[in-house]
Amino acid sequence: MKKILLILVLFTQGLQAQVAGDWEVLFNGKDLTGWVPKFTFSDLGVNYRNTFRVEDGLLTVSYDQWKDFHGEFGHLFYNHSFSYYILELEYRFRGDQVPGGPGWAFRNSGTMLHGQDPKTMTRDQDFPISIEGQLLGGDGTHERPTQNVCTPGTNIYFGDDLIKRHCTNSTSATYHGDQWVKATYIVLGDSLIEHQANGETVMSYHHPTIDGSGIDPALANLFKDGMAVDHGFFSLQAESHPVQFRNIRILNLVGCKDPTAKNYKSYYVKNAPELCTY
Repeated sequence: MKKILLILVLFTQGLQAQVAGDWEVLFNGKDLTGWVPKFTFSDLGVNYRNTFRVEDGLLTVSYDQWKDFHGEFGHLFYNHSFSYYILELEYRFRGDQVPGGPGWAFRNSGTMLHGQDPKTMTRDQDFPISIEGQLLGGDGTHERPTQNVCTPGTNIYFGDDLIKRHCTNSTSATYHGDQWVKATYIVLGDSLIEHQANGETVMSYHHPTIDGSGIDPALANLFKDGMAVDHGFFSLQAESHPVQFRNIRILNLVGCKDPTAKNYKSYYVKNAPELCTY
């Protein structure tokens, strides 16, 4: 209960910080400055079939230059690593899935948290080692929660229980059609990660670690079984269904916690004395 109360306090303080202009906007609405794509079977930086683009000020995953899909999963990485932060974005699905896309990828995307440096991904790697906030859209009939958690190359804890299954559903509502949905992530290193959908908490877990059994042998020297996953890069997915993103911003919770410093912020969680200015 104390952890939940802490999260609520932090989020409230984060909203107050918005007024002070402390949120950093990560997508400028004009181009993909600050972002780098990585597709399965392609080198880092190759925007395969112009899939990631900007349309009408929206960060867009488009398949209009694809005839079919053969496992070319894509991820668009922001070029900075974070550890303690609040991340917000809005997403909506639209159009039809590209032929050949797997059934589970219908109206399916994701926000990959604490991901490996994209420079370390192998050329044929499907998904970065990370923790995924899975974004799902409804089919118009069935219940299908969003902001689930999936764990490519990782494990997580719910309470005292180590969870090794790949995906766990959240408690969110189902969002049918092409409506915009707000996704929020409150990330405190490896101590706690919370998912919100349209402002409601729908998932929380803690202490993610590396699952050595799911790691490509080529990466075994970098990612040891049981290693804490407490920081990393985040990315947005292209999994064969068109999707758009907007209002992508982050509130960094790492900074100077000395109240006498000029750059002190009350909402900082992780102290970084080296950043203090007086």
